[in-house]
Amino acid sequence: MSRSPRVEIEYCTQCRWLLRAAWMAQELLTTFVDDLAEVALIPGTGGIFEVRLDDQLLFSRKEMGRFPEAKEVKQLIRDKIDPQRSLGHSDR
Repeated sequence: MSRSPRVEIEYCTQCRWLLRAAWMAQELLTTFVDDLAEVALIPGTGGIFEVRLDDQLLFSRKEMGRFPEAKEVKQLIRDKIDPQRSLGHSDR
């Protein structure tokens, strides 16, 4: 039984991006304390750094050519789960 909403952060182990992924997870869990059921860190390879919400790709480092900003990911998630919610300083 899956719980929703579920965020997945898939990161490249070869590139040693675990700390970046863990920091992003911490930012999301701190911002969406009561709104997220889970934030999963998924090891991958080949330069991957992707953020998904309930299996929907929100951000891909390869597609965008850069890493996501925490503010950007928070806004993407908010827009899907609670569009009326203010993110305070992250909305500026």
